[in-house]
Amino acid sequence: MQIDFTNRRVLVTASTGGIGFAAAKGFLAAGANVVINGRSKASVEAAVARLGSAQSKAQGFAGDLGTEAACSRLVAAHPDFDVVVNNLGVYGPQDFFETPDGEWDRFFQTNVMSGVRLSRAYAPGMVDRGWGRIVFISSESAINIPADMIHYGFTKTAQLAISRGLAKRLAGTGVTVNAVLPGPTLSEGVADMLKADVERSGDSLEKVAADFVATNRGSSIIRRAASVDEVANMILYVSSEQASATTGAALRVDGGVVDSIV
Repeated sequence: MQIDFTNRRVLVTASTGGIGFAAAKGFLAAGANVVINGRSKASVEAAVARLGSAQSKAQGFAGDLGTEAACSRLVAAHPDFDVVVNNLGVYGPQDFFETPDGEWDRFFQTNVMSGVRLSRAYAPGMVDRGWGRIVFISSESAINIPADMIHYGFTKTAQLAISRGLAKRLAGTGVTVNAVLPGPTLSEGVADMLKADVERSGDSLEKVAADFVATNRGSSIIRRAASVDEVANMILYVSSEQASATTGAALRVDGGVVDSIV
């Protein structure tokens, strides 16, 4: 299978690191023109510089796309995309009884409304051209709601509802909408979270991450954290021409954490 994005215009939100950066690199390697997004100009410039020779096909956009103002600025600067990957998200444990309204709203605006606004802005152009891909990066936490991050799990479940409903709304247009559900993934954020355990144990990051998965996600079948590239592979596939019959789907890259056959 040869996945080719030559001349496709791609947006990956929150793509200065982690899964987003891995996906952006994959799209660029397959010939796409990609907009790299981060909250600060410095982080965007650093990410583009890390692309090496591929940076000639990349553009940066600095702005917090969890806000309506930044989404409007992006649409004004880049009015059309063929592929939109809604990867922006925040997470963090907090007890339900200690999570104030403001934090619920911050998670909702960032994790949910960013994708709503961008899909609403870019889907009509895709429909007019008869081709497009919208991908929401959800999480296995959408199905396995974590007791210590209920506000996070709620936003990930909301993404599944939106992606399924929007896929039905765009039926027959040539535009597909899907959700990708990563499980424990060895991103920079997870590496930072496990840094103290690595230093204390003397074990490799991969070993500490595998122990974390065994302790906190005992149903995992691969018995380790996924790499960001493994998640990016699914994003690239579902965004490709070859995935034209896949829409309205929740595609798990969770290493088998969700104990379900469907």
